[in-house]
Amino acid sequence: MTHDRPAPDPSRRPADEQPLLEINHLGVDFALGTSVVHAVRDVSLHVRAGETLAVVGESGSGKTATALSVLRLNPSPPCVYPSGEILFDGHDLLRLPEKQLGRIRGRDIAMVFQDPMTCLDPLQRVGAQVAEVLRHHTGMSRAEAREAALAALDEVGIPDPALRFRQYPHELSGGLRQRVMIATALVARPRLLIADEPTTALDVTVQRQILDLLVALQHKHRMAVLLITHDLAVVAETADRVAVMNRGEVVETGDVLDVFEHPADDYTRTLLAATPRLEAA
Repeated sequence: MTHDRPAPDPSRRPADEQPLLEINHLGVDFALGTSVVHAVRDVSLHVRAGETLAVVGESGSGKTATALSVLRLNPSPPCVYPSGEILFDGHDLLRLPEKQLGRIRGRDIAMVFQDPMTCLDPLQRVGAQVAEVLRHHTGMSRAEAREAALAALDEVGIPDPALRFRQYPHELSGGLRQRVMIATALVARPRLLIADEPTTALDVTVQRQILDLLVALQHKHRMAVLLITHDLAVVAETADRVAVMNRGEVVETGDVLDVFEHPADDYTRTLLAATPRLEAA
């Protein structure tokens, strides 16, 4: 399988190799009646400042459950964490009191979901939702937060930010709603962005625009990205490293080009073989 993606740029590698986020031997279980589903088993991953780690696998492989665990967003109950730790700046996020974790959510670690209509408040104007993050985490005045939110909407390429600021989510296209989600996630300048299938609900042209936007903003703010996706073409174009998950376990991890050109696991080879190739058309 061949790719046009250039070799990783060494200048993007941080001088400090200490991981920003470190997941060690994570287990995630869901208690369903009298049975227990082991959604994630003994998963270990890390993300360094300024790099993109993509986690790939089929639906049900455990990749989203792993990502949601970073901010303890899996519904509890039925979710429990029987093993492991998730370290961010040396703090175990699985064991932080909820109040302390609340200070990290949206400020140091933010998340972009695949369907903004399930995350944006349909009864609140989009600008107010972006500004609310700043008022909660920084104590900005209403006027200061409004100006910063307008700047954030402009930064993510939303035309006429002052008009969009006053609109409701249902008045925007899918692409604009996703840009609002990105603005909301990035307005407080997090050090880590978790992007869970951020382009799945969009058409191909808009997908390209959103991915290019995320890459540009990552470079601008030197932000780490944990990208959850099933799209190997997206991984080839945007990620530095990749972790392949199958049935709740990480079966292979490494630099994108190494894994794609020389996969060591049978499951990885199967995923790559199932990826459409332009030259086959």
